[in-house]
Amino acid sequence: MSSSSLICVVSPKVPPFVETKSRLRRTRGGSVISASLRVAVPPPTSEKVVYEVVLRQAALVGEARRRTPAAVEVPIAPLRGDLLDEAYERCGEVCAENIAYDTREKKGYRGNLRRTDELVDGPNASHITPTALDRWQHRLEDLFDGRPYDMYDAALSDTVSKYPVDIRPFKDLIEGMRMDLRKSRYNNFDELYLYCYYVAGTVGLMSVPVMGIAPDSKASIESVYNAALALGIANQLTNILRDVGEDSRRGRVYLPQDELARADLSDDDIFNGKVTERWRSFMKGQIKRARMFFDEAEKGIYELNSASRWPVLASSLLYRQILDSIEANDYDNFTKRAYVGKAKKLISLPIAYAKALASLSR
Repeated sequence: MSSSSLICVVSPKVPPFVETKSRLRRTRGGSVISASLRVAVPPPTSEKVVYEVVLRQAALVGEARRRTPAAVEVPIAPLRGDLLDEAYERCGEVCAENIAYDTREKKGYRGNLRRTDELVDGPNASHITPTALDRWQHRLEDLFDGRPYDMYDAALSDTVSKYPVDIRPFKDLIEGMRMDLRKSRYNNFDELYLYCYYVAGTVGLMSVPVMGIAPDSKASIESVYNAALALGIANQLTNILRDVGEDSRRGRVYLPQDELARADLSDDDIFNGKVTERWRSFMKGQIKRARMFFDEAEKGIYELNSASRWPVLASSLLYRQILDSIEANDYDNFTKRAYVGKAKKLISLPIAYAKALASLSR
């Protein structure tokens, strides 16, 4: 072999998230060797994966704002007139207690979200299978294409035809339900963050177009979506902290395993349900993180349309108080369920209204 020969080295198959890079080097004999180096490339974090979804949703709203009304083609609704009104009314009956969904489009959203939630948390949850969720996703795809299955679907189909809404968060919500069927432990907060996005952050993202961004808002669309995502994450983290005992009786632990280990705690401590100093200290850290997400979310609430600020602020304030209740229960979320009493709820509503009103004069 001459000194100018080129020797090619073929790398064996490499596992996912390993990047192969080629380098040329000359040996002492003068031959040029192509050497393949395998460099470990970590998978993208959950926050990065979710951020890509946020950017996509924000881009859709930005594109819709740039269009002229004449350029927007509104598809013919699958139901019209009285039938469509009845479809929205039925959705309103499903979510009559939810003050954050006071227009018919918001009721259409909430009614369908409630039905989806019932798949895994309702009376028939034990019979739900991955196949059933696959069928639900196909149904979702059909209604986005203007082919609703029933009147509830027709209301949502009409809503998504009018607003810059992408199907991705809706599909991701169903993915969160699939995760509940196959996963009962989360190794770290990165895994838990993705779960929280799937089951709650998605709701924030899909709600922004219908809630509406204030015309005079100086905030970027992306920042408003990030705040909506943060509110969903905060709400789900609060649910998890409230339901530790209930979930443990179902064999589920939604707390990061690595953080439990650092606190010298384990699943057994949760199943035993005993409040210790270690548990109190651990819970303080978890509550602090949830409140950080609530703080991030509130910045974006003031950028919503004036009609949406009060109900969303009220909902956020009430959920924050669940964390206060956990503290008032001395961090016993094993045997005591943290809740906000009727009196506190009644007090919270005018507080939220006053904050929303004050924001309009800024």
